[in-house]
Amino acid sequence: MDAYDEGSKARHLPDGPDSSLPEGPASAGSTPDSTPCADQESTDQESTRQESVGQESTDQESVPQHHDSQAPTAQAPGPQVSGPEAPAADPPVPIPAPTGIASLPLRSQIVAALALAVVAVVACVHLGMVFLHVAPSNTVTKQHGRAIDDWIYPEFEQNWKLFAPNPLQQNIDVQVRAQVRGADGGITETGWYDLSALDGAAIDGNLLPSHTQQNELRRAWDFYIGTHDNDNHPVGLRGDLSQRYLRRIVLLRLDREGAGGKGAVVESVQVRSRTTNVPPPKWSEEQVSDTPVLRELPWWNVPEEDVTDARTEASAG
Repeated sequence: MDAYDEGSKARHLPDGPDSSLPEGPASAGSTPDSTPCADQESTDQESTRQESVGQESTDQESVPQHHDSQAPTAQAPGPQVSGPEAPAADPPVPIPAPTGIASLPLRSQIVAALALAVVAVVACVHLGMVFLHVAPSNTVTKQHGRAIDDWIYPEFEQNWKLFAPNPLQQNIDVQVRAQVRGADGGITETGWYDLSALDGAAIDGNLLPSHTQQNELRRAWDFYIGTHDNDNHPVGLRGDLSQRYLRRIVLLRLDREGAGGKGAVVESVQVRSRTTNVPPPKWSEEQVSDTPVLRELPWWNVPEEDVTDARTEASAG
């Protein structure tokens, strides 16, 4: 009777949040009534498990997969995609054309390399010779002084007159006259040609005068004076070289001026210098002579090869 009443009371309890079930173990008489509750609990547990599984799958899909972007993806073989959807191909990188010596043929490259090597060797030798020439006396200059002088003089001579305590204060004019054989075989003597004045006239008004116009004649005369005494006798081994150098220069200038007329041949030449002191400034008390000093050299016979060389150089210039 009590079991029936408890079962009836359980069946007639209202549903809702205020409803409650009796606690404690169920009696044997309540087994048929408790079966629906067990089924309901199992159904709720299954639904909860399914929702948990679905939530886990959703979370896994929402997590970004970073390793997939780094892993290489294999492309399935198939036809190339063309049309507006095909990716644009990179333009080919142009190969730069070779320049300089590399652009020449192999034989020309070898010739150019040999020419550069020769120029480099000559430049090194020249720098070494100039260094030994201006360096203080040493063992090398004592043993090979003649070879060094032959390389340096007369074109590459070094001097320090610009920095001397007493610089040059004179005007030196180099003049020349000649004995020429005309077309009729007669010998005539020309007047004096002032070669220094001719060079000065070519320099005046010239913004870029040549080295020849400025220094060739002057350096040749200085070279001759430095290798000869006051009696015009050579001193040292370079005396003959300085004489031949000065003679060829005056022959070249005479040919330019047409000495003796057309077809005339120079037989001999005579060179002289006319030296005049530069007057001091007005505020100076220094007194110098204004009388020109002349120095005449003896007549020099002209070899045939010197005449030929002078005409060749004149035609080339």
